[in-house]
Amino acid sequence: MSTQTISRRPGQVSGRREARAAWILAIPFCLLFLTFTAWPVIQSFFMSFTDTKARDLRNPFAVQFIGLDNYTRALSDPIFRRAALNTAYFVVVCMPLTILLALAAAVALDKGIQRFRSVFRLGFYTPVITSIVAVAVVWRFLLQDPGGLINTVLAWFGIDGPNWLGDPKWAMPAIIMMTAWRTFGTAMIIFLAGLQAVPPELHEAAAIDGAGVWRRFRHVTLPLLRPTILFVMVTTAIGYLQIFEEPFVMTKGGPLNSTMTVSYYTYNQFGYGNYGLAASMSYLIFVVIAIVTAVQFRLLRERT
Repeated sequence: MSTQTISRRPGQVSGRREARAAWILAIPFCLLFLTFTAWPVIQSFFMSFTDTKARDLRNPFAVQFIGLDNYTRALSDPIFRRAALNTAYFVVVCMPLTILLALAAAVALDKGIQRFRSVFRLGFYTPVITSIVAVAVVWRFLLQDPGGLINTVLAWFGIDGPNWLGDPKWAMPAIIMMTAWRTFGTAMIIFLAGLQAVPPELHEAAAIDGAGVWRRFRHVTLPLLRPTILFVMVTTAIGYLQIFEEPFVMTKGGPLNSTMTVSYYTYNQFGYGNYGLAASMSYLIFVVIAIVTAVQFRLLRERT
């Protein structure tokens, strides 16, 4: 037996012990993941191809395989299509608004606000960690008509404010306004971290070359923030495509389904006991999220 073979044995034994210890530590998580995540996902995917209803929970062998009928039924449902349009409208308007607010607040905290910076940072982030129920109650008082604070302030300037939550034309904009205010703090913290990672030498060099504040921000800061912008856009879009709590608490999907979203309508189908149909709607949401995420990576990652 060679000296090289003998010298390898202690390392091999140590490596096997580390691998065995790693598997022992990972097994509890793997079991929990398989039991409470992987298996329910697989089961719900199978459920989307069946006519499973609430009554079938007592007799699961009565469930029939119906193929793509649930997906066809969901796509042909006028309320589901309305909910899809509402969700698309919400994402297209609220996501840019949230990102712009977050970026503006991050730039202000990074460059403009010098005193009490921590206080402002905490104030901007507080709505994120506040209960959605508490936020919704406050905003319902602000938006109520008559007597709401927002319409009262508008009346001071001679403007007759709308019935924000009772008018189908204004209910979704009201929810967009509230959601952008409540959620921009998370993106602000991420943008602030990205801004602080930009080397100051680049700004100094651009300033020496005669670039103003706006040109330095456009040609130096934004290109270096592209990975951060990509991350914020992807995470924000994923969250907004599944918007549920805001319309559920504020308007119950009304008035006239003007704030009904896909996630809320899917939740209603579960409540009605249409488990197979609800599961198919859930996977339609998943497909849309995957497509939107892929498009965002395609548009931004190539230049990053």
